[in-house]
Amino acid sequence: MLPSKILVVEDDTDQRLAIGVRLKANHYAPVFASDGVSAVAAAQRERPALIVLDLGLPGGDGFVVLQRLRAIPHLSGIPVIVLTAQDPHAVRSRTLDLGADAFFAKPVDSQEFLAAIHRALGDEP
Repeated sequence: MLPSKILVVEDDTDQRLAIGVRLKANHYAPVFASDGVSAVAAAQRERPALIVLDLGLPGGDGFVVLQRLRAIPHLSGIPVIVLTAQDPHAVRSRTLDLGADAFFAKPVDSQEFLAAIHRALGDEP
């Protein structure tokens, strides 16, 4: 069985690398985008099983990306986990209202983050 493909949308190179390493170590296949424009294009091209989305992105913030993903029929059902450094009190409800499946503030607890991925993909250990 092929590992589930997860699109990581993160503009910070170190964060992108760290998330990718964590996903690979847990038998997922990460693919990457670093801005809002390439995020939607990568989602259409790669058809990931799940998207990890940062909110603070160049080329359209994560809110715009989430709205676009939810508006495209063949992408609208892909689970999205938001991972952000923005104030959770200011943005959590907005992201969930726009259709995010889970929300995490950085730095994220590795175990909770992985548990959310497992739940979203229906492959809880």
